[in-house]
Amino acid sequence: MRKQIVAGNWKMNTTFSDGAELIKQIILKTDSVKNTQLIIAPPFILTSEAGKLTSNTKIEVSGQNCSNQAKGAFTGEVSAEMLKSAGANHVILGHSERRAYYLETNGLINEKIKISLENNLTPIVCCGEVLDERENNEHFEVVSKQIKGMFYGINAEDFKNIIIAYEPVWAIGTGKTATPIQAQEMHKFIRETIMNSYGSEIAENLSILYGGSCKPSNAKELFANPDVDGGLIGGASLSADDFIAIANSF
Repeated sequence: MRKQIVAGNWKMNTTFSDGAELIKQIILKTDSVKNTQLIIAPPFILTSEAGKLTSNTKIEVSGQNCSNQAKGAFTGEVSAEMLKSAGANHVILGHSERRAYYLETNGLINEKIKISLENNLTPIVCCGEVLDERENNEHFEVVSKQIKGMFYGINAEDFKNIIIAYEPVWAIGTGKTATPIQAQEMHKFIRETIMNSYGSEIAENLSILYGGSCKPSNAKELFANPDVDGGLIGGASLSADDFIAIANSF
């Protein structure tokens, strides 16, 4: 069976002390969570501390991004090896904010996926369309192109260690949310696209998360869809109560 996953992307929020306290609050509430993998992606400065605090708990740690380079003179960058050594087991790649603000391309994300896998990090790979693309009925074409570009050269064995997150970019931080029908439609399309390239076994075992303004009030309805395997949570993951409530929405 596919893993049910709820991952919290904290983005550029929390100081070291505030973030550590939030992790402790989440840990205290995890007893209620059954059969769902919990992942937190704090800012890089908290990766090591998060790894220590979550040791022997239900929570795993993710980076929010990594470099496409192994090491070297790349000021300000964080390598996949660094994340792994600091205690991360996952890394978020291709987030819409990285695409929009830092001009990341499918080709660059492809390089990051490969170097993450080489360092035994599970990539949480994001795809999704902006509002104009949705309104122009280009969303399937856009997501298909992203998937083909980001996963170029990735083999079926590698895909066993990959998670996909669908982000309707028009729903991130806007208060809008894709309807359950829209979410299911795109998740099914993504699964079918992967099946066409990697076969039904890989596609059926692939966890696909929804990542657009998911919160306690709508998570249950979204997660009820057969191809929605959880959520990549933004703002709501900064509240321990909300994050755990979403995890209990299956």
